[in-house]
Amino acid sequence: MTPIRTTTSICPVCYRVIDAEVYEANGAVWMAKRCEEHGSFTDLCWSDYDLYKQFQVNDSAGARSGGATATESDEDCPFACGLCSRHASDTVLGVIDVTERCNLSCPTCFAKSADDTAKPDPSLDDLKAIIDNFAANTNASGLQFSGGEPTLRNDLPALIAYARTKFEHVEVNTNGVKMAESAEFCNAMESAGLSVVYLQFDGVTDEPYKKLRGRNLLDVKLTAIENHRKAGPKPAIVLVPTIVKGVNDDQIGDIIRFAVENSDIIRGVNFQPVSFCGRTPPNRNQRITVSDVIHKIEEQTEFLCKDEFFPPSVMSVLLGTLGNAEVGCHFSCGALSYLVLTKDENEKKVEPITKYVDMERLAEAYKKSGKIAPLTALRTFHPSLLKDLFVSFIKSRDYEDLSDLHFNLLFIGAMHFMDPYNFDCARVRNCVVHYGLPDGRIIPFCAYNNLHRPGKKPNDTNVL
Repeated sequence: MTPIRTTTSICPVCYRVIDAEVYEANGAVWMAKRCEEHGSFTDLCWSDYDLYKQFQVNDSAGARSGGATATESDEDCPFACGLCSRHASDTVLGVIDVTERCNLSCPTCFAKSADDTAKPDPSLDDLKAIIDNFAANTNASGLQFSGGEPTLRNDLPALIAYARTKFEHVEVNTNGVKMAESAEFCNAMESAGLSVVYLQFDGVTDEPYKKLRGRNLLDVKLTAIENHRKAGPKPAIVLVPTIVKGVNDDQIGDIIRFAVENSDIIRGVNFQPVSFCGRTPPNRNQRITVSDVIHKIEEQTEFLCKDEFFPPSVMSVLLGTLGNAEVGCHFSCGALSYLVLTKDENEKKVEPITKYVDMERLAEAYKKSGKIAPLTALRTFHPSLLKDLFVSFIKSRDYEDLSDLHFNLLFIGAMHFMDPYNFDCARVRNCVVHYGLPDGRIIPFCAYNNLHRPGKKPNDTNVL
């Protein structure tokens, strides 16, 4: 056993703040903690310690992502979120739950959304006030409407249109049911100025949906994609699979290949390892980590390996955030890479971005000065269409040029949302995805899901 750092966490039974230790054992990264009332808990954080160390070295957010040792004041964290003065990273993406209602009751749902227990929706004016709060008090690069199922609101296009008066990037997180039912609704979202759809997409066969969503939804997903493909001149979708070990981790490569085949509309895949909170029961045998997902990608594809993934901060350096907040989250929160898509004799050619960009050199230059000069950035690029597109963006800093760049790339990422078993206050204090609430508070994503979400109660199951 090799100690890595100390932090604070929560008891998964009573949610009391307790000390925790992150350590290496048998080549993996673990968290151990003990509650005086409910006993000891150990959980897997990363399955590959060497990859964990590589991410720590490559992290361009530097010392801010290094974690924090336990102090007396930690007892207020994460219950004093607002954001508090101890938060170490800016808002990159603001999230607003526009409804608690949902047209599904998935067995796997960290929000525990359901139509029969939902509270009344916030008013349009209340939601506009949250949008205004994000615009006035953060450097967020964009907003996401979530829930519940946001497409159940008939005024969602109006919300999108209002958000676009404040932000250039606006996205909707959805299960796709309404999109499959109504091509007109897809058109309305696009006409309102929607930037991208974050589409729940758990696999390319029926089985994952039956186990994770309680019904076969593959045809629904495919219809939603087809309807949105026709919704405007530049529609965009990011596939968001919830990955559960033994359920759909064997389809990770197939999901990426599906994205490549439909890259005219699909802009990326953001894998989300299962989080055991909300309606999702804890199960040690189903735990899967960011490094597991990376290894599965390497095993199941022939064009992307583990050395081509980087912590989120590095990709932030590459593509920038239009002068807004950098992606300074904890290096262990996720992993990002890009595929470059080109045509070779009328066939799609797929290559990792590392064949076009010296990512490590770019990140190292950023760590030295805290910024990247255009000339420095261009020296890291090999001659290609990608370099031409990047030059256009560097010169203009324009959202449309950034969008054109993304339409020649396919984002591949993994983001692991914490649950009560692996909850790490050091990660919370570096969170860059924040919920906006009607009372004016802005709360880190994982703190909100575990502690601040309406109706949140401690788990009555305390064993993984």
